Amino acid sequence: MVKRVRTAVFPVAGLGTRFLPATKAMPKEMLPVVDRPLIQYAIDEAREAGIEHFVFVTGRNKGVIEDHFDRQFELEFTLEQRGKTRALADLRSDLPRPGQTSFTRQQEPLGLGHAVWCARDLVGGEPFALLLPDMIFKSEPGVLKQMVDAYEQRGGNVIAVEEVDPEDVSSYGVVARGEGPDESFDITGMVEKPEVAEAPSNLIISGRYILQPEIFQLIADQPKGAGGEIQITDAMQALMKNQDFTGVKYAGKSFDCGSKIGFLTANVVFALDRPDIASGFMDELKKLTGALPLSVDDSEH
Repeated sequence: MVKRVRTAVFPVAGLGTRFLPATKAMPKEMLPVVDRPLIQYAIDEAREAGIEHFVFVTGRNKGVIEDHFDRQFELEFTLEQRGKTRALADLRSDLPRPGQTSFTRQQEPLGLGHAVWCARDLVGGEPFALLLPDMIFKSEPGVLKQMVDAYEQRGGNVIAVEEVDPEDVSSYGVVARGEGPDESFDITGMVEKPEVAEAPSNLIISGRYILQPEIFQLIADQPKGAGGEIQITDAMQALMKNQDFTGVKYAGKSFDCGSKIGFLTANVVFALDRPDIASGFMDELKKLTGALPLSVDDSEH
């Protein structure tokens, strides 16, 4: 019997420099895809997978994230007075229950591994999920739910992966695939940003993990890695010597909202999936694309 995954960690301390000046005063995790902030998509995914405790690793100027997951009585009162019952119900349904959220600080930008380590006392001695809010997904069921299903069958550690063009692997963490079906196969190795010729596969790590608590001590003991930061991949490589890792090639589509192109693409895809705005938005897209030149020079972008 494997221990149930009840806790999820969300590293939200990053500066979001690729979206300046929008992120000068607003956390990048609060950038909206249609009308929901990025962090809400990650929380929704975690809740679907049965997560009960949401741990946020924050930094300076991130207080608005905490406010987002709190009640705003003035707003609720105004909506109620104006008869906007649907909007009020939606706001309340998005909130975790009292006591389900915890916040801790990462005082220095020392990398993803360090951010995870900062959550150690809040996670305790149980397995936990790690979700990078920059990555959102269109998938049914959610990616973390697919991973939990694999974890409940196999235990150990689980990583979500997807295929990319082999020429692009040097931008990602890459896993070596062992035996098993796409839904749950053995991971026999991993490497961070390999040269194309040295990559063990074209399966990249996609920002979703289920990890055992032994990872915390390994993070604490490891030196700084690539970029002078404490890398989670280095700790996972060390953990792999003693524990099993399972890969889940999830069913769905990812959007890297840490990049402008990924963020804009996500807005289009999620808008077209919304019954209340899809038709009108498609009409506007047709007008816009019909007015565009046949090719766009992006040399200035």
